[in-house]
Amino acid sequence: MTVHFIGAGPGAADLITLRGARTLARCEVCLYAGSLVPRELLDECPPGARLIDTANLDLDQITAELLRAHEEGKDVARLHSGDPSVFSAVAEQMRRLDAAGVPYEVVPGVPAFAAAAAALKRELTVPTVGQTVVLTRIAQQATPMPEGEDLATLGRSRALLVLHLAARYVDRVVAELLPHYGADCPAAVVAMASRPDELVLRGTLSDIADQVKAAGVVRTAVIMVGRTLGASQFRDSHLYSTERERDRGCAEGTGGAGRAG
Repeated sequence: MTVHFIGAGPGAADLITLRGARTLARCEVCLYAGSLVPRELLDECPPGARLIDTANLDLDQITAELLRAHEEGKDVARLHSGDPSVFSAVAEQMRRLDAAGVPYEVVPGVPAFAAAAAALKRELTVPTVGQTVVLTRIAQQATPMPEGEDLATLGRSRALLVLHLAARYVDRVVAELLPHYGADCPAAVVAMASRPDELVLRGTLSDIADQVKAAGVVRTAVIMVGRTLGASQFRDSHLYSTERERDRGCAEGTGGAGRAG
């Protein structure tokens, strides 16, 4: 028996990975985040599978369900939205399973920020403009941010900032980033990325807050701020440059692992 933490993707049911779908199809128990995971994905579960919506469960209750499945010798799919590596709350679940001696694996998924970038039709790393992406959030009613990870500090880098769980506090986001990025810095908000009701807002730090409030966006949204969002005049990548010496043994793509800008 194994617990499989599966990234369900940003919203569209067909953005789960092949590995995720195949794993889901053989798990007799599925715990899923009902408020975020598309219901269509549950159709991938085998007939008769025990389906458990975790939207109203606390960590103890979730852990109890995982341990129950373990005692029954049943594989468990633990479906999380996006990718388990970012803002997924899987770390504390893994810690509980480690303590109980229960085996688990992680199946990555498409993160929300990647779906948002796709909706914007933007590469977030552009040669000579920006090569750094910071994924973060702000401290409000949730867990406090560690020292040195506040927006005022992160903003000094002027890197492309991607903020999760912050649409409700867009005024605060703008106020803290304006001194570092300037009012004319491109900004965008993508709500419900990849879903039928996807909403894309484009602007600058001077007007993005008004757009967000006018659209009534308060949750399930990604805020992006940075110069690469509006970059049009930039040097071509060295990856495909005619001046680059090519070795037949070298792979063409980088797959997100990095590139020389």
